[in-house]
Amino acid sequence: MNSDNKNPRMLILVVEDDAPVRSLITTALKAHDYRHIVAANGQNAIAEASSHNPDAMLLDLGLPDIDGVEVIRRVRSWSNLPIIVISARSEDADKIEALDAGADDYLTKPFSVDELLARLRVTQRRLAMMRADAAQDSVYRNGSLRIDFAAGCAYMGEEELHLTPIEYKLLCLLARNTGKVLTHTYITQNVWGSSWDNDIASLRVFMAALRRKIELSPDSPQYIQTHIGIGYRMMKLE
Repeated sequence: MNSDNKNPRMLILVVEDDAPVRSLITTALKAHDYRHIVAANGQNAIAEASSHNPDAMLLDLGLPDIDGVEVIRRVRSWSNLPIIVISARSEDADKIEALDAGADDYLTKPFSVDELLARLRVTQRRLAMMRADAAQDSVYRNGSLRIDFAAGCAYMGEEELHLTPIEYKLLCLLARNTGKVLTHTYITQNVWGSSWDNDIASLRVFMAALRRKIELSPDSPQYIQTHIGIGYRMMKLE
């Protein structure tokens, strides 16, 4: 991967029925050396995703045939393709529905091209990390944070972190999904096996404790980003 994060081999599927918006996105992709294919409705999006195996999908939710959330669910039934939603739906409930269905990120219209490209770079880094982990070993590295999954230990620099079992499980879940927004429901179901109100309240307590152990300044976190009303994301440090 080039140092400026441009990757001429990365293929992006753009799913957008609004021609001016589609043109804006594809023009930006061309200018930054991304290849792209387009689909103007949900059925074509699913067909293109299955036949071309793109590296990422940029998906509008308000499609003329089937809703974008249904596209996410169908694609997720057979693929882990990174999906970035680009939608005019700005309510937390809409974002949570899309993320719970399997979207990796959510960008609200109107959006800046710079922000879109930044989200794509995060996706590229996440893909590179996943491939590196699969090809090498079971050690996760991000900034000063290191997790040895095989040994069940986590370190900040050379110092071992003293984490409770729940804190360690939370950290591993976030680390394995670096760059992806995980909803409260997704996290609680994976950590506790349920998603009751008291589980979400517990999640906030454990997340605060985890931040005190891994963040230099818990009030200005570098690693774990909060998406208010939605969930959390592990950031990739440069």
